[in-house]
Amino acid sequence: MPRLAKVRNDSDLAPLSAAKTPPKAKAGPLQPAMSSGEFLQSVRQFSAFGTATHAATVEGIPYLINEFWTAGQRQAHSIHEVSYRACFKPQLPEFFISRLTVSGEGVLDPFMGRGTTPVQAALMGRRPIGNDINPLSLLFTRPRMAPPPLAAVIRRLKDVTWDVADDVRDDLLAFYHPLTLRRLCALREWLIRAAPLENMAPDPATDWLRMVAINRLTGHSPGFFSVYTLPPNQATSVANQVKINQKRGQAPPVRDVAAIILKKTRQLLGDGVPPAHPAAILGTGLSSSMSHVPDGSASLVVTSPPFLDIVHYAQDNWLRCWFAGIDPAAVEIAMHRTETAWEAMVRSTLTALARVVRPNGHVAFEVGEVRGGKVLLEQAVWRAAEGLPFERLTVMVNQQEFTKTANCWGVDNNSKGTNTNRIVLLRRR
Repeated sequence: MPRLAKVRNDSDLAPLSAAKTPPKAKAGPLQPAMSSGEFLQSVRQFSAFGTATHAATVEGIPYLINEFWTAGQRQAHSIHEVSYRACFKPQLPEFFISRLTVSGEGVLDPFMGRGTTPVQAALMGRRPIGNDINPLSLLFTRPRMAPPPLAAVIRRLKDVTWDVADDVRDDLLAFYHPLTLRRLCALREWLIRAAPLENMAPDPATDWLRMVAINRLTGHSPGFFSVYTLPPNQATSVANQVKINQKRGQAPPVRDVAAIILKKTRQLLGDGVPPAHPAAILGTGLSSSMSHVPDGSASLVVTSPPFLDIVHYAQDNWLRCWFAGIDPAAVEIAMHRTETAWEAMVRSTLTALARVVRPNGHVAFEVGEVRGGKVLLEQAVWRAAEGLPFERLTVMVNQQEFTKTANCWGVDNNSKGTNTNRIVLLRRR
C-alpha cells in the first residue's frame, strides 16, 4: 500500500463546499503535510466530484485536469463575502492549504487582493502572510484576521460624527441621495482622522467599520449605499452612472448607512470568526521585494497575479480609493500588455518567492484562462521558473462552469472570460 494511504486520503479532506464552517480538529496526533510526491499521487487519484483526473502533456509540460473544487457561489465561510474584481474562490487555497501545510505554518499571497488566501489561512489555523501593491488590499484583509464583536462595531458607529462633513463631492450625487452622500462623506472624514492609512495597527472596530463601508459603496441591490449600478467589484464612472440612471429612470434613494453596515457585519460574522492562529504578516509593496516578509517564513504560496491587461484595477477601484483616502495615481499597479512583459514580472516575483519560501515548501501559481484560451499564461510561468531554485511539478487545471458573477456579465462558457483555474505547482528545492 502506498504511503499516501497511511497519511490521509481524499475522504479525510472533504471539499470546502461540503460545510460552510470548517470542521473541528480531530483529536490525535497532527498529520504531516503531504510531500510533493504524495500530493501529485492524490491529485491523480482525485475523484471527489465523480470524475477521474486526466493527465496530458502539452509543449513538454505535464497537466492534471479535473474538477478539484467547486466554483459555486457562497459555498465557503461567510467572512470571505467581500467583493473584489478578479478574485479566486476560497476553495482554491483551501485545497492546497489542507494538503501541503499543517497548523501554524505560513501561507503567503504576494498579490492578495481582497485577501482570500490569508483569510483562508487564518480560518485553518495557519499564519496568514500577505502583500499587495495597493493599500486598499490591506484595508480589506487586515480586519478579518481577528474581527471585533458586533457590539464593538455598534459602539464605534455611535462615535461617528455623522453630521460633520467638510468636503461633499456633488458629482457623486449620481450614485447617492444627498442625505446619504453627506453621511458617507462624514463617515469618510471621521475614518481618515480615526484610522489614518499610515497606522498599521488601528482600533479593530474602526478598521472593520471602514472595510465594510468600502464594500458597500456601490452595487445593484438595496444592501448598498448607492442607487442601482454595476456589481460591487467594479465602480463605473460618474458619467456612465448618469446614463444608467437616465436609462432606468431611477434616482438615488435614501439609504441608512449605519444599518447597512450592521447588516453586512452580521452576514460576514454569520459563520463565526477565525480560530486562534499565528499573528498575520501583512504589508504593501512590490511582489518583487516583499521586504516585510521574513526569509523562509512561508511553507506555501497560493496566488494569482494580474492577468495581462484584462482587468483595470485602478479604474475599477477609483471610488473605493477615494473613500479610503488613497491616491490611485500613486499606486504602481502594472498593466502588462505583452506576454514578454508579464513573464518578466512573474520571473521577478518568483525570484522573491525563492527567498521567502522554505526548502520543500510549495508555490501554487494560478493564472486562469484569458483571451478565449488563446494565451496560455501557465506556459509563461513555467518558463519564468526555469533556472530558479524551484522544481516544476505540474500544471493543475480545475475545470468549472461559469458562476453567477460571470454570467451576469453576459459571458458564455468556453467562449470568453475565465472558465478554468490553471495552477502551476512548484516545489522549493
